[in-house]
Amino acid sequence: MRGHSRTLREPTVSGTSEGTGSAADSIRSAITERHPAVPVVPSVSATQAAQAAPAPSYRAADSDLRDYRAAFNAAHLAMAVVDREGYVVAANQAFAGLLGSEPHALIHRSAADLVDLAAEARTWAAYQEVLRGRQARLRCTRRLKHPDGHSLWTEVTLGPVPDTGDVLLSVADISDRRDLQARLRHLQMHDPVTRLPNRALFFERLSAALEAASYEHGGGTGRIGLCYLDLDGFKAVNDTLGHRVGDRLLTAVAARLTQCADQSGYGRTGGHLVARLGGDEFALLVEDSTGTEQLADLARSVLAAVQEPFDLAGQRLSVSASIGVVERAATGTSATGLMQAADTTLYWAKADGKARWTLFDPERNAHRMTRQALSSTLRPAVERGEFELEYQPLVDLESGTVRGVEALVRWNHPQFGTLTPNRFIGIAEEDGSIVQLGQWVLRTACRQARRWQIEQPSDSPVFVSVNVAVRQVWDSDLVGDVAEILAETGLAPQLLQLELTESAVMGSAGRPLQALQALSDMGVRIAIDDFGTGYSNLAYLSRLPVSVLKLDGSFVRGFRYEEGAHPNPADETIVEALVQLAHRLGLTVTAECVETAGQAARLRRVGCDTGQGWLYSRAVAPERIAEMIGTRPGAEHPR
Repeated sequence: MRGHSRTLREPTVSGTSEGTGSAADSIRSAITERHPAVPVVPSVSATQAAQAAPAPSYRAADSDLRDYRAAFNAAHLAMAVVDREGYVVAANQAFAGLLGSEPHALIHRSAADLVDLAAEARTWAAYQEVLRGRQARLRCTRRLKHPDGHSLWTEVTLGPVPDTGDVLLSVADISDRRDLQARLRHLQMHDPVTRLPNRALFFERLSAALEAASYEHGGGTGRIGLCYLDLDGFKAVNDTLGHRVGDRLLTAVAARLTQCADQSGYGRTGGHLVARLGGDEFALLVEDSTGTEQLADLARSVLAAVQEPFDLAGQRLSVSASIGVVERAATGTSATGLMQAADTTLYWAKADGKARWTLFDPERNAHRMTRQALSSTLRPAVERGEFELEYQPLVDLESGTVRGVEALVRWNHPQFGTLTPNRFIGIAEEDGSIVQLGQWVLRTACRQARRWQIEQPSDSPVFVSVNVAVRQVWDSDLVGDVAEILAETGLAPQLLQLELTESAVMGSAGRPLQALQALSDMGVRIAIDDFGTGYSNLAYLSRLPVSVLKLDGSFVRGFRYEEGAHPNPADETIVEALVQLAHRLGLTVTAECVETAGQAARLRRVGCDTGQGWLYSRAVAPERIAEMIGTRPGAEHPR
């Protein structure tokens, strides 16, 4: 039967086999030309037949059969009787009209060819089982070609005709139902404001594209791309002009995005998907992308299109967009993973200043993932004792002896190894764990400074300098903590120095300024770290309770003699002026990042008080500092 012509059908769209069909139940016994005189009567025993009177007559049976034939032929439901070989033995007018033929012309035609049952392997196998009597029912959906040229959706049902071995085939036109389902699905899968596909349809299409790409061999590029964007400042439009104008803006943006996608002409068949994912978020999906350059070109065109002013019913609006761009091989990529990467990249575009597109960077993402891992484990790490302190000497530039040390925290992370402060202090400040960590550092450093003092009573005691984040001043009782720790450890206040960044100190007012003043009154030294890189508000400097300026290393690096080059004289002039100003205000000056003897000599010549850097020592364990106290670390100890 597979060889018969199939002029009346289109390619199969869907087909399923399932339970009982109502059409088969509407016809009782076989209605075929091969059984013209077989009445439909209940079966009886021989004794009952012998006792029956009078003798049976076939007139009633003939009448019943004529009624059944009349009902079969007059039925609006298209029906045909098919023999075990799959050929039509009877067809009603509705069936013939559906196929643009006459009932007699369909006799001995292959039913499978007439209603396209052989086009799909699963349906064909089920049909064969029904013909052989091994399966009771088959129901499937087929798209057929009507004689007038239009297509229609039909539900084909097959079931056995009792006592004959034949099969009743019925075909119901379900085009209206399919159209309604299609309209309902369109409403369900499209955004009512922009008419674009919504989030549900987008993820359906994305999943299908990833699945198709994983099974294709040579038919496509095997890659997929995504531009994920949202509008910068859209909330302000809604808040100031109302949601009606906001909706008009979204509709206009959707039109421009669709135009950009159409003009780019990418994809296996030039197709694309532009979707509104919610709010002011849109996505452009590129199937079978050819590489990052294609996605970059699309992102550029989208960015330029969105930035063009919009005229909306008398309102002229200008907006911009931030776009995250991801392009990768489809194999091994999930819809969730792709969207996570796109969302991360969109965040980068926002963080980098908005009104731009940013390409996904695996290294940057790895750093972000590491950052998240550190953030989630930072608080417990303090309790588990994963932190330790190292100390870097602060050396008197005149005598070369150690005057103090700066405490530098290290995190001995079980997964990432030893981490320096620049890897986790920013995270601690963001999530507030800097308060807990800062208290631990302060207590540990003060305890160690007191231990050195006790163990080496003949040497001048060294002070310890501890970095303090501005959030510690706001979110904790820093004055109370310092007083408690000094009392607990027995360290004199004059041997504790607290370092705050210039940007934090210069803008201090209210509670921070009161805390600094209270600490200074207590006898604690206050130092401004990285001076010269922030506000540098010299007028404000005189009103702060500060005793030390720490010059940023960028000034000191200019003092260094390089091979074939001379130091910049302007650097020396600036440093000398800062040192003189600090001394006039009663402050001492520490230079950071001292790496050569030449730098140290020039700093000493301009009057700088102390130096800190690799010339003297890197940050080392407390035991090494004990060896340096009372000595000249740059001379007697290796760097």
